[in-house]
Amino acid sequence: MNTLFKALSHPVRRRIIEMLRQGPMASGDIAAAFDMSWPTITGHLNALKEANLVSPERDGQTIRYRLEISAVEEALAFLMDIAGTGGAAEHLPHAKPAKETPR
Repeated sequence: MNTLFKALSHPVRRRIIEMLRQGPMASGDIAAAFDMSWPTITGHLNALKEANLVSPERDGQTIRYRLEISAVEEALAFLMDIAGTGGAAEHLPHAKPAKETPR
């Protein structure tokens, strides 16, 4: 989970995720949306991939990236649980039930 939140901490990565919400995109199309070097974009895509937020698919010479919504849902459930909006984290596969605190 730490890798996921670290990946989401950078505004360029959040913008890439916003772009991928519309559907899979070629890495070149993603890079064209930013005024930065190709190695920098590749680093951002790798950080998102390591956090399981995106998955690459080879299409001939092109690599297309797809948003992995399950990782986004897991992060959202965690945040909802922290905010106390309904125990969403108990639906996560590795979540432990919250302990009751004595009053």
